Amino acid sequence: MDDPILDINLMWHLVAALLALTSIWSAFRRVPFNALWAEPRLQHLLFGAMVLLMLTWTFRAGLSEGLSVHFLGMTALTLMFGWDLAILAGAIAMLGITLVGVERFDMLAINFIAVVVVPATLTISFLKYIEKRYPPNFFAYLFLAAFIGGGFAVACSGLTLSLVLGLSGIHSWQTIYHEYISFLPLIMFPEGLINGILMTAVMVFHPDWIRTFDAAKYIDNQ
Repeated sequence: MDDPILDINLMWHLVAALLALTSIWSAFRRVPFNALWAEPRLQHLLFGAMVLLMLTWTFRAGLSEGLSVHFLGMTALTLMFGWDLAILAGAIAMLGITLVGVERFDMLAINFIAVVVVPATLTISFLKYIEKRYPPNFFAYLFLAAFIGGGFAVACSGLTLSLVLGLSGIHSWQTIYHEYISFLPLIMFPEGLINGILMTAVMVFHPDWIRTFDAAKYIDNQ
């Protein structure tokens, strides 16, 4: 029996590949390489985050192919390293789990968009909205950007992949709803909680590790 994932319309693969290459190129151009090469600790931290991301993405659950759930972690990654490094780290992590057979090569671009680009972009956009809408506040950053943002990011990531699978006719909308979308509210809370816990720990013990967090703005000036 043919694998249904291979039947995804070529248009989706081409669009995803174009968006993936554009995102990677845009992220690459924004990376502060001088600061990255000059700080070995940042290099080790980024490498460790990529390895942790690969490990967590290998643990998943699901019924129909393509409809699996797992801890995302892109919100914490984006808040810690910024959009550009999060995109590149996510790309390497996605390539890694694809090479070891966890994901399919023909789904690489689509998975990258759904699992990396969408949540990272939404996270940084949500953070910018929070900073514009509310005065600097430690708890607003933690609760809104990390906790709420984490849940929102995983929901949008799942909906993106569901939309591709549904419009391509891989699974019926009823199957997608019952086996995936109906579980998204249950997934959002633990995703937000884990991202919130991770960011809380880093903010308390090593706030200098968080690229998007300015202690002088959020704490010292309160």
